[in-house]
Amino acid sequence: MAVDAAYLMQFVDETSFYNRIVLSHLLPSNLWDPLPHFLQTWLRNYLAGTLLYFISGFLWCFYIYYLKLNVYLPKDAIPTRKAMLLQIYVAMKAMPWYTLLPTVSEYMIESGWTRCYSRVGEVSWILYFVSIAVYLVLVEFGIYWMHRELHDIKPLYKYLHATHHIYNKQNTLSPFAGLAFHPLDGILQAVPHVVALFIVPIHFTTHLGLLFMEAIWTANIHDCIHGNIWPVMGAGYHTIHHTTYKHNYGHYTIWMDWMFGSLRDPLLEEVDNNNKDSSKKAE
Repeated sequence: MAVDAAYLMQFVDETSFYNRIVLSHLLPSNLWDPLPHFLQTWLRNYLAGTLLYFISGFLWCFYIYYLKLNVYLPKDAIPTRKAMLLQIYVAMKAMPWYTLLPTVSEYMIESGWTRCYSRVGEVSWILYFVSIAVYLVLVEFGIYWMHRELHDIKPLYKYLHATHHIYNKQNTLSPFAGLAFHPLDGILQAVPHVVALFIVPIHFTTHLGLLFMEAIWTANIHDCIHGNIWPVMGAGYHTIHHTTYKHNYGHYTIWMDWMFGSLRDPLLEEVDNNNKDSSKKAE
């Protein structure tokens, strides 16, 4: 039992180290040092998540709307400042609740309830990468069905997911829309990351990194730029999701939509739209 307790202390020491790194650079020590470990962890996740959201959002917007103006998007497809400010407002209201999820997951890991391990050296490199692959497949499957049910179950859509789908045209979507959800909606769609911890062995820091990479990924898939990199579920696919409401529920890849019959290809969509326009002109 003493060995187990000593092993679990590695997780506590690691989260304490992350807390000190982030909080000591952002806040005076008298504001965070007296807090219990759980609250320190939440505060670290909240501040880190907020910084990641703003840095990734502003850099990406600056690149595609200013440096590359009319390269990726025509000027009339760029969302208004008002639309982006609304997205930021919605995301900031939800951020304190979003960051409860990684805080709770870290508590469960520190308590020994999950299959997380502390050091990569505890397993072979092959097992490390295989476990990441299995973890991501489980996350992809879970997010696909969670997202799809948030559409199919009408009360869930009306009271939760509809908050995100007010952005339903190309010129209302921006990288800042990536986290503009009802708090419970955002948490539900991230829950597969935590559920997977109980199923597959995963390296602790890798889990945290993948969870926080969500902020960057969601910014990317809301920029309306189709990267056309198979089998990635890029912004071209996700823009169709925001305009049709019944296609492309997947997260990282198109595989789940392909398997379950909800895939719609943006290139085929463009061909269909061009054919419709040609038919109208012919009339």
